[in-house]
Amino acid sequence: LGGLLPQGEGGGLSSSVLILFVLVTVLSLVPGLAMMVTCLPFMVIVFSFIRQALGVQQAPPNMMLMALAMFLTFFIMEPTFTEAWANGVGPYTEGQISEEQAWTATTGPFRDFMDARTDPEAVPVLGNALNRPVAEDEEPSFALLSTAFMLSEIKHAFQIGFVIFLPFLVIDLVVASVLMAVGMMMVPPTVVSLPFKVGFFVLADGWLKITEALLRGYAG
Repeated sequence: LGGLLPQGEGGGLSSSVLILFVLVTVLSLVPGLAMMVTCLPFMVIVFSFIRQALGVQQAPPNMMLMALAMFLTFFIMEPTFTEAWANGVGPYTEGQISEEQAWTATTGPFRDFMDARTDPEAVPVLGNALNRPVAEDEEPSFALLSTAFMLSEIKHAFQIGFVIFLPFLVIDLVVASVLMAVGMMMVPPTVVSLPFKVGFFVLADGWLKITEALLRGYAG
């Protein structure tokens, strides 16, 4: 590396080594970081609820749901990514700011995004659980804020999942009641209700409507 990378004063390696190290570390932690500070967990959980509510276990497959969630996450988070790069990563790679300034400028847009989606009671509860109370006018640490954000996103996803399940539960109950009324108790209700649930979801344009609702939740 000493022969390939430029050297600074005194024969020591310049900040290129540090930049390379940070880049490799960030790339190895991308899946975890995506789960921590973006809306990816929310998208994945909601889409999983849709598939379970329909009763189709392998359609669409996991890879397709993950790809859809990742593209929607990038679409939603693009302004945050752009701001973080313009304020922190870009100036740091050009040597205009220090590492500490770069960290603050890079995480600032993510803090704003997480603050807007985190339940107000989540941060104090987690802080008190660790005997590290957070005052109302105090800015929580990045680790505490990201944890509260993930828990809040999971909570919101389960709330939407409950709403998604309701109409399909009604269809299951109606089909089960009709089968019992005609004496077909040996026929599994889920087998009969599956075409009706899929047809209802397709006629309502469910994928597009739910995706539109999810995007509107992050608008602004």
